[in-house]
Amino acid sequence: QVQLVESGGGLVQAGGSLRLSCAASGRTFSRYAIGWFRQAPGKEREFVAAISGSGGNTYYSDSVKGRFTISRDNAKNTVYLQMNSLKPEDTAVYSCAANELIVTSYKTYDYWGQGTQVTVSS
Repeated sequence: QVQLVESGGGLVQAGGSLRLSCAASGRTFSRYAIGWFRQAPGKEREFVAAISGSGGNTYYSDSVKGRFTISRDNAKNTVYLQMNSLKPEDTAVYSCAANELIVTSYKTYDYWGQGTQVTVSS
């Protein structure tokens, strides 16, 4: 079992940056792909980015490609989401999730963190 805790959210102006962290418990962290998802009020949960257990493969949604970077440090059991050039439409609750396979569908992920709010003001 994996427990996930997100941090790093906050309020930022458009064009600014934030770095989210997803800290995991457990000694088998490197077995799991980690995905970042976001959900804005009244909208469906949306895939943002994902990284394989080794960190060798990454995927991004078209809406964040070129602005966000996902990375991981397996020695620290942590995955990061560096978000640059933030836009008001990036405002959402961001959650990380763990799954043995790297996939983009949130329905496939087994373990979830509680989420962290990101608000981008115009």
